Amino acid sequence: MFRRRPLLRAAAVGGGAYVAGKRTAQRRAEQESMDYDQDARISALEQQQAPAPPPAQAPPPAQSGGSALGDQLSQLAELHKQGVLSDDEFASAKAKLLGT
Repeated sequence: MFRRRPLLRAAAVGGGAYVAGKRTAQRRAEQESMDYDQDARISALEQQQAPAPPPAQAPPPAQSGGSALGDQLSQLAELHKQGVLSDDEFASAKAKLLGT
């Protein structure tokens, strides 16, 4: 005759459920960690690819004095060196200043 061991069976079932729950929680935590890392990388890439601020507009043309015109041309040249103005923008702003 077999003796039933309900306590042993309950312990085996409960232990199996505990292990399964623990593994599920561990997988969920790993997935959340990977998601967080991926979100951080995406945010960093988005910040790197953010559009550059619009270029500064060239100052209005000087109406008087050659020194003011020279100052404005030197400012344009400095903006061009810094990379704020492209070659085309520099050429058009210079043409505006010189009135051609």
